[in-house]
Amino acid sequence: MTNRLYNARIVSSVAATVISLACGTNYVYSAWAPQFADKLLLSATESNLIGLAGNLGMYSMGVPIGIFVDSKGPRPAVMVGAFLLGLGYWPLHQAYDVGHGSVPWMCFVSFLTGLGGCMAFAASVKTSALNWPHHRGTATAFPLAAFGLSAFFFALIGSVFFPGSPSRFLMLLACGTFGLTFVGFFFLRVLPPHVPYHAVADAEPGMSDSRHLHRTTSEEPKGRAVRGNPNEPGTSPTATDTTDNNTSVTQEAAPEQAAEPEPDSTAAREPPSSPSAERDSKAVGAGDEEDASGTRDGADETSSLLSQSTQSSSLPGEVLVQSSVDMDRSHRVDIRGLNLITNFEFWQLFTIMGILSGIGLMTINNIGNDVTALWKHYDDSIDDKTLVLRQQLHVSILSIGSFSGRLLSGVGSDFLVKVLHASRVWCLVVAAGIFSLAQVFALNVVNPHLLGFVSGFSGLGYGFLFGVFPSIVAESFGIHGLSQNWGFMTLSPVISSNVFNLFYGAVFDAHSVIGPDGASSCADGLECYRAAYVVTLAACGLGVVVTLWVIWHQAKTRLAESVGKSRARE
Repeated sequence: MTNRLYNARIVSSVAATVISLACGTNYVYSAWAPQFADKLLLSATESNLIGLAGNLGMYSMGVPIGIFVDSKGPRPAVMVGAFLLGLGYWPLHQAYDVGHGSVPWMCFVSFLTGLGGCMAFAASVKTSALNWPHHRGTATAFPLAAFGLSAFFFALIGSVFFPGSPSRFLMLLACGTFGLTFVGFFFLRVLPPHVPYHAVADAEPGMSDSRHLHRTTSEEPKGRAVRGNPNEPGTSPTATDTTDNNTSVTQEAAPEQAAEPEPDSTAAREPPSSPSAERDSKAVGAGDEEDASGTRDGADETSSLLSQSTQSSSLPGEVLVQSSVDMDRSHRVDIRGLNLITNFEFWQLFTIMGILSGIGLMTINNIGNDVTALWKHYDDSIDDKTLVLRQQLHVSILSIGSFSGRLLSGVGSDFLVKVLHASRVWCLVVAAGIFSLAQVFALNVVNPHLLGFVSGFSGLGYGFLFGVFPSIVAESFGIHGLSQNWGFMTLSPVISSNVFNLFYGAVFDAHSVIGPDGASSCADGLECYRAAYVVTLAACGLGVVVTLWVIWHQAKTRLAESVGKSRARE
């Protein structure tokens, strides 16, 4: 049974990775948006509105989708997400084929693509986190990486099989995203954790046929635990029969609680804190899941990915993908809800997230326009097929840069905290610096062959930003409310991306001319969008200032806390 559960977890993890590969397609928008706008006679502003609607679906619905996944389980979210992705991209494909469409309608279906991607991605990450409680960092790295490489994956397929054809590329997005998530649904399952137990003979006095493992918070009295539904929503019922006829073990579904046995329970106990204590323990089989050093998992299977962490990395390579947090503070503080909204540090971080993510999303959504403007000015004989391939190339560079930034930010932030004993927020200064480099290149590159510096640094900065920010939120406001706090934080890109993208569209339209066929185009090269990057470069400077302010404010606050604790001990 153990081997069968292990294999089922592997299959489920592969399914989660495949599903995630279909969820990041909003970032491939620039690969087809310019030709789509030309065919439908859309202005740059209208084209940006359609792209922004996809971002809105991805970022604005994090909190309600999290609640839905937590209450209904991951699988329903995957199925709904699959249909939303298909229903979103297919009307865009049809609109391109017929050559016209309502902008509000296209914004709506673009919103559906973002919403569907958000739902399926949230479900796949949570499934990976639940199925591998002792290796969460490594398990969730695969869907996270697949999400980051989604744009590269589809852009590569489009450039190989459908070069220069936006219509067939949109059909690929419609069928591919639906197909990957729909097929993945049938293999995605939340498997119950392996719970070692000791079978008790029926003749033993004072024992009933069924014993319950009662979960309580390790920092609270056991009496506060409330018995409830023993299964995580969506847990596969076919794999739960791991006990014999004499003993059954059930678990409480209370998030962020550690397993502790009842005083009178003969169920399996947590491994002891030392080898000698382990020899004296009456628990049987506890070593199946944890090593003899007694490292506690301390994580309930119903908890979200970012709400749980272990004291040490389970695997040697896990430091690359598992962001560590200041365990002492993150477990000591718990700021959420109204307290979060009235917290000054929240608004500082909210501002930084808005500024930097807005800068990144402006380039992500408009790199196709950058490519078109520079190439048409550099070589007016370039054909549409070559232009599409160039756009897909830069989308791929952005995607790889984002993936690399996520990995580098994890390693870099751990180095800052563990080796230099510095604030993790310094990684945001690095992200702002990378974005600044991208804006400088964008303001100076006139040769389209060098535009890769703009897309590469933009993707790297964006990945750096999102790779470290969840850990910063956990350390600032506590790990127990991280899911909802992160949901509120991701509302910031919704606001800022609208501002920066609409401004880019207005600048591009101001330099565009309407041709005899009604299509809008700009042949001024760098001047088509230069003013937009002047503003984003200034925003980078503002982001650096605000980030340094946060570092100073946090250091001051932590020092005051330390002094207060010292006085309390005295």
